Amino acid sequence: MGTIIEDANKEATGSALAQKNPKIVFVLGGPGSGKGTQCANIVEHFGYTHLSAGDLLRAEIKSGSENGTMIQNMIKEGKIVPSEVTVNLLLKAIAENENDKFLIDGFPRNEENRAAFEAVAGIEPEFVLYFDCPVEEMEKRLLSRNQGREDDNIDTIRKRFKVFLESSLPVIEYYSSKDKVRKIDSAKPVGEVFGTVKALFTPGQQTAAS
Repeated sequence: MGTIIEDANKEATGSALAQKNPKIVFVLGGPGSGKGTQCANIVEHFGYTHLSAGDLLRAEIKSGSENGTMIQNMIKEGKIVPSEVTVNLLLKAIAENENDKFLIDGFPRNEENRAAFEAVAGIEPEFVLYFDCPVEEMEKRLLSRNQGREDDNIDTIRKRFKVFLESSLPVIEYYSSKDKVRKIDSAKPVGEVFGTVKALFTPGQQTAAS
């Protein structure tokens, strides 16, 4: 249960969001699907602000706040940080940023995240950008990119793929049923992939990209 200060902060955030009416695009894709590279391109060309749920959680821990300590303790104990905590960090970042266009990267990770975001924020994404890439290609990319790192072994990589598929596919299916998923074949060369992405963000140009 939130304190009076926490509840007041949530109200202030909710009020700021209602006034802003932000445009939100969720960005999903397996590890090595190239979404980080494409997010950087979208930010550069279309002026979006790129938010990562993982980065926000790490920043909150680093800040030494009461909330950050709670998050750190949960992670240490192997517990999953409640969806509402992550959602509130995202909403705070959106409310405090002057921009009104946001890419939310790697979120919602699962159905619980999705339901919490819509319940707390009262906002649905404009669409979900889903970078679809064959497992073999993602494996190849991660193994070449992560040389010398502890997490570059094939078993760890395959576990990450499995977690992504099991948790994120229900989210993709949910938004597909609402015609909100824009699926991109991200096995193609970077420039070609961005050509397809660019068409999604350019009004009236949807047919311009192959």
